[in-house]
Amino acid sequence: MGSVFITGASRGIGKSIFEAFAKDGYTVYGTSTTCEGVAVIEKIIDNFGCEGAGLKLNITQDDVDETIKTFLKDMNPPSILVNNAGVTDDALLLRMKDFQWDRVIDTNLKGAFLVTKSLLRSMLKEKHGRIIFITSVVAELGNFGQGNYSASKAGIEGLSKSLAREVSSRDITVNCVAPGFIETEMTKVLPDDVKLRMAENIPMKKFGKPEDVASAVRFLASEQAGYITGTVLNVNGGMLMS
Repeated sequence: MGSVFITGASRGIGKSIFEAFAKDGYTVYGTSTTCEGVAVIEKIIDNFGCEGAGLKLNITQDDVDETIKTFLKDMNPPSILVNNAGVTDDALLLRMKDFQWDRVIDTNLKGAFLVTKSLLRSMLKEKHGRIIFITSVVAELGNFGQGNYSASKAGIEGLSKSLAREVSSRDITVNCVAPGFIETEMTKVLPDDVKLRMAENIPMKKFGKPEDVASAVRFLASEQAGYITGTVLNVNGGMLMS
């Protein structure tokens, strides 16, 4: 098995992705912005008995490349990268503050750019790799009060397609997984009537599970997906059909 680097790996979708790779025996490296998150990551590693480590990392900082290089100095460079880390900071456009826009764009879009750039060099050297970005159904549909978040996810999809054209000749595939409404800590706090209304807009009439997204990521990271690049795999219960 190879090694995988996953950002935002301590909770929600990222945690499920991390657990899926750990279960399959990969060497797993995961990031979190907090020490508590790193502890969660390292507990998962212990539970599955696999190799790996947790890293406290703010992906918006200019020292991302140096931090990752130092962290991986004595380890095998990852052949799989999953850019999952992301934030929301919702507001109507006329009420949105500059810092809300900047925070979401810097974390979701610039952060993914910085991490990818850091790990891409070793993939180019090895002439093999899998890069997977976690985006969202709102990249195409948009969402009320989420202009910053929708723009960041649409930007990632554009970035992934451009990067796919640049590196696919080196046997490096670049794809996106775009979840719809997924059962996470964020959706659990919503009132039941709100969740019911949201589910009514989904053809399958239910929210997805983090494991559904993790399964899609595992497929795109596998050799079976070796001829798939520059695509967006929708995991949304039919919210978006394209």
